[in-house]
Amino acid sequence: MGNGDTRVRGFAARAGGWSARHRWAAVGIWVLFVVLAMGLGSAAGRVDVSESDQLKGETHTAAKIIEDAGIEEPASETVLVQSKDGGPKATDAAFRAAVGAVVDAVDATGKVTDVQSPYDTQTISEDGRSALVQFDMRGDSDTAGDRVEPVLNAVERVQKDHSELRIEEIGGASMMKTFDDAFGDDFQKAEYSAVPVALGILLIAFGALVAALLPVALAVTAIMATMGLMGIVSHLQPMSDTANSVMLLVGLAVGVDYCLFYLRREREERAAGRDAGAALRIAAATSGRAIVVSGVTVCVAMAGMLFTGLAEFEAMGLASLMVVAVAMVGSVTVLPALLSLLGERVEKGRIPFLHKAMQRRSARTGGESRFWTAVLRGVLAKPVVSVVVAAGTLLAIAAPAVGMKTQNLTLDQEFGDSLPIVQTYNRVNDAFPGGSEPAEVVVKAADINAPEVKGALADFKDRAISSGASRGPVEIKLHEAQNIAYVYVPLVGGSDLDKAGASLEKLRDEVRPATLGKVDGVQAPITGQVAGSHDFNDQLGGAVLPVFAFVVVFAFLLMLLSFRSLTIAVTSILLNLLSVGAAYGILVAVFQHGWGAALAGAEGVGAIVTWLPLFLFVILFGLSMDYHVFVVSRIREARLRGRTTRDAIRHGVVTTAGVVTSAAVIMVAVFAIFGTLSMQSMKQMGVGLAAAVLIDATVIRGVLLPAVMALLGERNWYLPKWMHRLPDLTHDEAPEAVLPPPPAVEGEKVGV
Repeated sequence: MGNGDTRVRGFAARAGGWSARHRWAAVGIWVLFVVLAMGLGSAAGRVDVSESDQLKGETHTAAKIIEDAGIEEPASETVLVQSKDGGPKATDAAFRAAVGAVVDAVDATGKVTDVQSPYDTQTISEDGRSALVQFDMRGDSDTAGDRVEPVLNAVERVQKDHSELRIEEIGGASMMKTFDDAFGDDFQKAEYSAVPVALGILLIAFGALVAALLPVALAVTAIMATMGLMGIVSHLQPMSDTANSVMLLVGLAVGVDYCLFYLRREREERAAGRDAGAALRIAAATSGRAIVVSGVTVCVAMAGMLFTGLAEFEAMGLASLMVVAVAMVGSVTVLPALLSLLGERVEKGRIPFLHKAMQRRSARTGGESRFWTAVLRGVLAKPVVSVVVAAGTLLAIAAPAVGMKTQNLTLDQEFGDSLPIVQTYNRVNDAFPGGSEPAEVVVKAADINAPEVKGALADFKDRAISSGASRGPVEIKLHEAQNIAYVYVPLVGGSDLDKAGASLEKLRDEVRPATLGKVDGVQAPITGQVAGSHDFNDQLGGAVLPVFAFVVVFAFLLMLLSFRSLTIAVTSILLNLLSVGAAYGILVAVFQHGWGAALAGAEGVGAIVTWLPLFLFVILFGLSMDYHVFVVSRIREARLRGRTTRDAIRHGVVTTAGVVTSAAVIMVAVFAIFGTLSMQSMKQMGVGLAAAVLIDATVIRGVLLPAVMALLGERNWYLPKWMHRLPDLTHDEAPEAVLPPPPAVEGEKVGV
């Protein structure tokens, strides 16, 4: 069949064909879309997730009461005054003088209010060697970190005058400033360095500047458009900075991948002697179709986060879904137009030694990977051994995940003890268990000064200590105008979230019902960091099964309809689950048990951050489909052209190995950047994503997939007769040069 007789069908093929024929219109529409999305998004402004919507349960109720009352909680600060070894006690004159100096110094700055001496609030430790001076920062709590420096300087001057004591400040504002100074640009630098890293790898992969710039340009414009769309959509579903960062990661990954798949196939067809038009049509019908199937599958996976009921997850899911959809549409519309416009100029900016090396390698191997050809030779020769060894290895790697423990990381777990303020945090918790992170009871009544309410508050205060939930001191702060009271209860267990959680449950289940719960019309939800972690875990735990079921079932249905094979659909799900399981195992081994943590520049913190397992499942399940759909599509295409299943497997894997490897290297490099950040939660995310993508692109796609398909043989294409009525979405392949297929097995339907 000649070049001019190549016919293609399907959405991707039609979109690519139209774009190639109307090149300037396609490019203009894309540019207009990006500009309009950004302009409208900027005009609409972005609505972020409010604190009251962050969580469900009591934490949500408490935040809603505070929000409705219009109470602006100030940033609270604490100064620890603690004697060093053998130093004075709180009853000694030297200690009292130091406390007085702290009170006077911070008050004199004019930046604080409500300064309280430990001798008035009884915030003195049991051993009498530690005391807490407490006060609030003036102004908006969100910007208190910008105003706290004079207070920190004042405390530092007092410390110099009292060397026999340890005098250190900690609180919301001081932590905000310390972490901004130490890590403020950490995350932003990682985001900005992701694009140059991706571009550098693409330069090596293509050996030409223009070809390398195309995938990055598509990804960046897709991200820009999505940022604008996030502003518009945020008025229906609030967004967040976290959602923005996740969107950037996912957008860069899929945007580069989709363009890479398309561009590589177009170049491959041209190298095989096709003219420019035929090469584009074939790329549109094959790689374009794979992009559409992959994109829809990734969107479905991201949509799973909408079922968590957690506003932050819902924002991340919707933002990721949008950027994948935008990147997918751009790949099958504007990309063919750009390739048609550029023609041979896509090879401009060649890097001489790289381009020549690639040409020599292509001439020797016919565009097939020599490494993966050698690997495939062994895998296909002994598929049973390959399955047993590869699957056994991955199951062994996944084994530690059985003992996974999740929790919100405490300050010392998140940042280690390298920063002085983290050491202060630990010292406060040792001297006053739970004092740095007390439970906060928000009490709302019709009349907060009513005798029965005051009596219940006093009773609650006494019982919180007598029950063993707290060692005190329990502080009550009234907002009489709003008929609200705050009760601050330091929890026994302190920074040990398991023990503190038990104390919280005692407050909620025993102390509150016996006191405040007996007064009609009184609301008393309990919030705070420990309560937030507890409520978050409960909400997330209830969401795991629905999210897993939604993602797995819909991914299965999409694979079934896209490949018209029950076998392909089942094996796709199983291989992806194995890949995710291996990533979980690595996370637990490194970050929970500390095995090899130093190699990752991390440390074992005894737990995985609560939100990460579900987040990783959704992201990895979606991204894994990129490679899987691309490889299986190529295998199926070769099978439809008359090759035997075993030969089609070999051809499909070795011809896609280069592009899959390039795409995987980019993803691993980008995710690994986040593994270098200072926060343990970001390290966990970066290492988990990078490890999973590496395993997926090598062991899963290069060994297990071909070995399993080789064992199944013609059963790979099995579709029960009763399923033949299902919609047929397999018609996008280019029928050019398709030979009659081999005889089908029972119940099989193979066709174009």
